[in-house]
Amino acid sequence: MNAMSLSGHFLEGALLERLPAVRGRLTANAALSRVTWFGVGGPAEVLFKPADIDDLAQFLANKPADVPVTVIGVGSNLLVRDGGVPGVVIRLGREFATLQIEGERITAGAGALDGSVAKAAAAAGLGGLEFLSGVPGTLGGALRMNAGAYGAEMKDITLAVRALDSAGRLRQLDAAAMGFVYRGSAVAEDWIFVEAVLQGYSDEPGQIEARMAKIQKQRETSQPLRSRTGGSTFANPPGHKAWQLIDQAGCRGLTLGGAMVSTKHCNFLINTGNATAADLEKLGEEVRQRVRSATDIELHWEIRRIGVGNGN
Repeated sequence: MNAMSLSGHFLEGALLERLPAVRGRLTANAALSRVTWFGVGGPAEVLFKPADIDDLAQFLANKPADVPVTVIGVGSNLLVRDGGVPGVVIRLGREFATLQIEGERITAGAGALDGSVAKAAAAAGLGGLEFLSGVPGTLGGALRMNAGAYGAEMKDITLAVRALDSAGRLRQLDAAAMGFVYRGSAVAEDWIFVEAVLQGYSDEPGQIEARMAKIQKQRETSQPLRSRTGGSTFANPPGHKAWQLIDQAGCRGLTLGGAMVSTKHCNFLINTGNATAADLEKLGEEVRQRVRSATDIELHWEIRRIGVGNGN
């Protein structure tokens, strides 16, 4: 475990001194609650925003082997625990949000917002990517979890992916090598996606935009979009919908500290204003226990949980 101060934060600069020089930005004790949708959680021991792919590759190649690395996007489907995240947290910025369209293919950086990819495709008359307008977060996270919504998912549109392995070597992956499964992929957890080539099909921009507008209306009607939430909390078990199981177990509106199960869509947890990460995680575990007792079905977290709790 990395050294902590009495206040519970990581010792200022202790890890920075061991890291290689970069062209991007390294920040010690960086607040992560400001960049997550839940608005909770402790700091990153060090936050790294690389200048470009080469900067990231050099960092991975030269960092001490014992320093853990965690990659985050815009924090839409993420719960950072209250004790923070030891090691280096990497956040891909605008330098990794490039978009290029050639024919019916779009090449997008892993830092591009899913919604931005969908809008760019629509403007270019490319259909098939509309579902991304209903997926919060960045393309890197969507690839990692085979994100999907409204009848489509990443495996349906992904042709090729570029990723950096733990030693900073650039790897090329085709769709088969991604090993997509429901809400997951087979790629090693310590590989960092940097770019993907996606396949669309030619269509009228107006029709594409109409389908995207329908998705947006459905989201606004059924999801608590204006609350401090983390998106869908649990993956749908085979043959079931998580929200129905949660409702059946009597968890709609259930609260714990400052955390609440949404009354609008009960597969969403909400920070009502003063929740801690512990409140949210404990409430999620309570929901899992109640669903297990009521239905004999095990719910699995879809929200990614990282870091350590206070006192750990």
